Amino acid sequence: MTRQFALAASALLVALVGGMWVATQFGGGSEDDPFADCRRGQVAGGLDKIGGPFTLVNSKGETVTDKDVITGPSLIYFGYTFCPDVCPLDNTRNVEAVDILERRGIMVTPVFISIDPKRDTPEVVGDFAYNLHERMIGLTGSPEQVKAASKAYKTYYKSHEGEGDDEYYLVDHSTFTYLVLPRHGTVEFFRRDVTPEQMADRVACFVKHM
Repeated sequence: MTRQFALAASALLVALVGGMWVATQFGGGSEDDPFADCRRGQVAGGLDKIGGPFTLVNSKGETVTDKDVITGPSLIYFGYTFCPDVCPLDNTRNVEAVDILERRGIMVTPVFISIDPKRDTPEVVGDFAYNLHERMIGLTGSPEQVKAASKAYKTYYKSHEGEGDDEYYLVDHSTFTYLVLPRHGTVEFFRRDVTPEQMADRVACFVKHM
């Protein structure tokens, strides 16, 4: 996916969540928010409106739910394995952050959810995930399952299948990474310009306040 597609997809995500992204914040928040000092950005309507139950298929071909997958702090990204540039770069950043956190004694699971179920079989998405990180969970599913998961996380994707080479079509998609915590749900999002070190620092803050 080209950078232009990524930017357009991100812009469309803003419309889907029903408002403008609030300007970057450093600390603050409501007194009853245990993560107030960790937040750097918020979304209109609240991050608690992003995420929720899903049913997908893992690399072994097993049907799993969000409760099976999100058993600890998790970094969730929606993309596809044939993505030529954005997905590999974003997920490499994510796993670098995961390794930094592990060296600090904090275990976080990277999760990759495919929005291209036609090509991303369980085996394909499993190989993609494992080659990036031995603990990354790769998920796919039926078109209906993928659509439902994407809708839950307010992500955007659009396949260009049929507009050229049927084998190498592109898929436009949003490029945010979400930090999801058991019992808390989605607590933060990360844009593409966040470095591994910055991501690790912010994730560590949330985990500390769990």
